Amino acid sequence: MIDYIYLSLYKSFSFTLSILPPRAVIGLMSGLSRFAYFVGSKHRKIIHKNLDIAFDNSLSDAQKKAIGISAYMNLLDTVFGIMRREKMQKSQVLEQVTFEGSHIVQEAQKSGKKIIFITAHYGNWELVSQALAIKFDLQLVGVGRQLDSQVMDEVLKKNRERFNVEMVYKKGAMRGCIQALNANKAVGILIDQSLPEKQGIKVEFFGQPATHTTLASILARRYEVDLIPVLISSDDYQNYHATIHPPISYQKTDNQEADIQAMTQAQANMMEKAIKANPKQWFWQHKRWKVFLGDIYR
Repeated sequence: MIDYIYLSLYKSFSFTLSILPPRAVIGLMSGLSRFAYFVGSKHRKIIHKNLDIAFDNSLSDAQKKAIGISAYMNLLDTVFGIMRREKMQKSQVLEQVTFEGSHIVQEAQKSGKKIIFITAHYGNWELVSQALAIKFDLQLVGVGRQLDSQVMDEVLKKNRERFNVEMVYKKGAMRGCIQALNANKAVGILIDQSLPEKQGIKVEFFGQPATHTTLASILARRYEVDLIPVLISSDDYQNYHATIHPPISYQKTDNQEADIQAMTQAQANMMEKAIKANPKQWFWQHKRWKVFLGDIYR
């Protein structure tokens, strides 16, 4: 029953967004983001703690507030974007996005090698996978968490598949990614969330220890391909810019553990650099350092 309540709310909100002009939608997002930031004291504290760690307590309260509200704006833009794209054509999706570094993907396609993208909860992270699949005519398989609501998970699945994106869930992600790559599909992996210590490895992130997924590193080493980082951002929530960063080289020596550690640390370094350059784009609500610095969140 609760699933259909969620579905009804989703459809109602989708209809509302479809009749509102873009400026009104952005105004709604802004109001909801401010409300969430000020009312949600738990997540506001997490945001501030994360910013204190990342920027060594150098940000003012006003700066942390601005970044925190932007983090909610990105989250809402990602969710609202899913709804808005339900009735869009592929060409309309691409009209929203400009690309930088397209030659990197094109060269990978020409080489005939497997393609592994890495990205993060940065900007409109749902849009980036769909834009990549459309732009480069790829069948892209992403790794994600299954929604608690089966009905809503099916809605999201159908939305993604309209734009050449399939999903494998975290449980069994390695097997799903291997099957996808063997079928000549591209793979996209979110790399920026904290994991239990047994499920990841320790890296340095903003000068502090954190866990990091090894999935992308293991696949890159297995197939002997470089990882392609892609991040999307927006200044106005109407036009988006996807930056395809220089590839992270795969390593394959006799020391598998060292290879995976080096490649995984390189991913953390890439993310840190991007976040420092534009901190308003990242999802600061997540307890990124909770495994090794868990006490700071209590």
